[in-house]
Amino acid sequence: MMKNPDDPLIEHYDIKILKNGTWLYNGTPINRHNLVKLFATVLQKDAEGRYWLITPYERGVIGVEDVPFTAIELRVESAGRGQKLSFRTNLDDWVEAGPSHPIRVAHDAATGEPSPYVMVRGQMEARISRAVYYELAALAVPDDADAATLGVWSRNEFYAIGRAG
Repeated sequence: MMKNPDDPLIEHYDIKILKNGTWLYNGTPINRHNLVKLFATVLQKDAEGRYWLITPYERGVIGVEDVPFTAIELRVESAGRGQKLSFRTNLDDWVEAGPSHPIRVAHDAATGEPSPYVMVRGQMEARISRAVYYELAALAVPDDADAATLGVWSRNEFYAIGRAG
């Protein structure tokens, strides 16, 4: 029988996604890539920021340390404002940064360390790996409105990724 998605009963699955993109079940890594990809197809994020695995027959909350995906590869096409930046996630999805897939950089309040992200699925993000962030930094140019702000262009959109100096 299909459960009503508004049913107040919440199941908690012992599944957790680590900050580095590793999926765990009962504390053990799920090493079957295709199984993780299958779980990801039924992954949703609600308005409160909880992550759910939802099928027609069951639904349950899972733990996510940061965000559920990691951007591990960057592909660059062209240059300047018309440049296209595409990211491959740890689950082999490709997204092209632009209005539907913006890039954002959060900073740790205590250390100032950047945490870069790209929107990949609906309201779910991928954390951009350190190596890919360094590739973005190599492409960075000053913002037209504020030369101290450095960023990258993709599909005629400017994304700030840091500050000069």
